[in-house]
Amino acid sequence: MTDLSAVRAALKSQRIETPSWAYGNSGTRFKVFRQEGVPRDPYEKLDDAAQVHAATGVAPVVALHIPWDRVDDYAALRAHAEERGLTLGAINSNVFQDDDYKLGSVTNPDPAVRRKALGHLLDCVDIMDATGSRDLKLWFSDGTNYPGQDDIAARQDRLAEALEAVYRRLGDDQRMLLEYKLFEPAFYTTDVPDWGTSYAHCLKLGPKAQVVVDTGHHAPGTNIEFIVAFLLREAKLGGFDFNSRFYADDDLMVGAADPFQLFRIMHEVVRGGGLRPETGVAFMLDQCHNIEAKIPAIIRSVMNVQEATAKALLVDAGALAAAQSAGDVLEANAVLMDAYNTDVRPLLASVREELGLHPDPMAAYRASGWQQQITTGRVGGEQAGWGA
Repeated sequence: MTDLSAVRAALKSQRIETPSWAYGNSGTRFKVFRQEGVPRDPYEKLDDAAQVHAATGVAPVVALHIPWDRVDDYAALRAHAEERGLTLGAINSNVFQDDDYKLGSVTNPDPAVRRKALGHLLDCVDIMDATGSRDLKLWFSDGTNYPGQDDIAARQDRLAEALEAVYRRLGDDQRMLLEYKLFEPAFYTTDVPDWGTSYAHCLKLGPKAQVVVDTGHHAPGTNIEFIVAFLLREAKLGGFDFNSRFYADDDLMVGAADPFQLFRIMHEVVRGGGLRPETGVAFMLDQCHNIEAKIPAIIRSVMNVQEATAKALLVDAGALAAAQSAGDVLEANAVLMDAYNTDVRPLLASVREELGLHPDPMAAYRASGWQQQITTGRVGGEQAGWGA
């Protein structure tokens, strides 16, 4: 029997990190679509993030991306966040948009380019010191397009050398989260293509290096929940980048393509203790909203994670264990499906009311008038975006 009071407590304490770049303009590889009211600087991004937190009650952390969110005074940016009930989360590095990185960043055959990339990563740690951020999130677009273009093993050596230098720079309470991606933009080899490559580097580095699982970065049919269970068991799951994909890209709202997969992932998180704060697992969205309104899309994404979490918390762990021990395949599956098929929206509405919130975050945002305020107020200047 599931303890509903424990379920409610877990839902109230859940924390979901939103990405600063999701509040800016984005698009496809062919076109960036502009929307009215989009933030013009990191401060306005935080203002929008505060609206997401006000509506949901579980999104008080905002990840930054450097240089997209570069400011002259990070202490002032941190204060701006705190005044709005927010904290600054992961610092995401960017070593993929400069012309110098055409052949790679930290794995580039040119030592000068590698030094430039490493310098940026170390600068990001300096920013973490100023923002109070715990996590440095690393994603490398490095790879090759043709057989023979570069030495595959040598590129791994260069990657390891750079990661070790960054690891040494981390403070006692800081971590390095190494992301992976099956392909894109390299066509032949990707230097960090999968969780195993990330795990191998993190294992060698030490306890402050952990793997981040982007839910859109796998081959079709990959059992992502197995990866989650394995990394939790090894205490190497640093966090998630939640999103969805239908084919190859990964910037859709989490739970849009396969809500059952999101439930299965969250079931392994719950079963493995990943919701406990001491495990340090970061639950972050990594999405770019191209055709949908920015803030409502982020609110809906947060709600999707909440719903999957609630269903995972409702799994009758005792009944599931008993069925598994008895080898009762159908009953074990039925226990999971009973939880997944539960309509958790009334439960979450009740939890929100207990937190003093509107039971419907989307309705709360519409009623706030914020969208009208930013549409009329944010005129002039240059809208934020990811620069394509």
